[in-house]
Amino acid sequence: MAAPVRYTPDIEDIRNDEAATVAELNDTFDTILHRTAEDYGHAVRSVHAKAHAILEGTLTVDAGLPAELAQGLFATPGQHKVFMRLSTNPGDILDDAISLPRGLAMKVLDVAGERLPGAEGTTQDFVLVNAPVFQAKDAGAFLGNLKLLAKTTDRAEKAKVVLSAALRGVNTALGAIGIESATVRTLGGAPNVEPLGETYFSATPFRYGDHVAKFSLLPVARAMTALTGKTIDPAGDRDAIRHRLREEMKGIDAEWEFRVQLARDPVRQPVEDPTVEWDAAEAPWQRVGVVRARAQDSWDDARVEEVNERLRFSVWTGLAAHRPLGNINRSRRDVYRHSADFRARVNGCPIHEPG
Repeated sequence: MAAPVRYTPDIEDIRNDEAATVAELNDTFDTILHRTAEDYGHAVRSVHAKAHAILEGTLTVDAGLPAELAQGLFATPGQHKVFMRLSTNPGDILDDAISLPRGLAMKVLDVAGERLPGAEGTTQDFVLVNAPVFQAKDAGAFLGNLKLLAKTTDRAEKAKVVLSAALRGVNTALGAIGIESATVRTLGGAPNVEPLGETYFSATPFRYGDHVAKFSLLPVARAMTALTGKTIDPAGDRDAIRHRLREEMKGIDAEWEFRVQLARDPVRQPVEDPTVEWDAAEAPWQRVGVVRARAQDSWDDARVEEVNERLRFSVWTGLAAHRPLGNINRSRRDVYRHSADFRARVNGCPIHEPG
């Protein structure tokens, strides 16, 4: 197996138009943020607005990791408290009959080390989705998709339910002949899967100390793997996923392996194109820790208020050793902050990092 790619600052290809694209992204997100705030009387996230579960747990970093894996947060064995937020990806809060890709954001507490510029506190955030690749090659392509979503935000929900059912059929037909369409999934054609059975991925690359990597959470508890591939029928309940997870988490001790995928070929595992899946045969996934969330109330009022309302999750909150890489990640730095600042201002509730 090839040696891991060494991180150097020149591994990225920074473009001259990135600031202009970020400005357009912020303007487009403002359309979503203002419209939803007016409708709900309360500001919500510009993406992944609807949470289904808020969990409290621990990340245990494995002892005895080889040098290439003992990097950054994972250089020191031990246990950290974590908060996890499971969600779906639109910026409006939709009926669960509209099936969409899942997200899992995790905030790791009490992380020591040099911080990324502007990263307050002592936390490390991981923002993951249930797909191994990102939906757009770069921020410009993502901007085009976002403009389409902004036009449909919080409009004609009943029509979206009908469209989603049709797109699920399209997605199933495409899958039968080996075709995956991120666009179909994003517009409502994703299977209405059980969140606890899903594997989650960073999709974009990050610095991993001396190396470059992607991240993943793999469910390993038997009660969770039994849910892999299962779907949820909303049956007229617009919050069916939240209610299902709340019932499930009463009796499940959830457990995921935290895995990293070290890049081993800068061409075949590119930094600047997150639509390319890194072949696990060439760049295998390797465990560096385990995340556990014991049976609990996944919609506890106090925890929902603290995590869903008062915290933000950003790939740019964390250690310099886990610096986000690539055009998509560079654009997320200002965009995430912009959205969080809007929520704080409109809701009169400062966003903060837990002590």
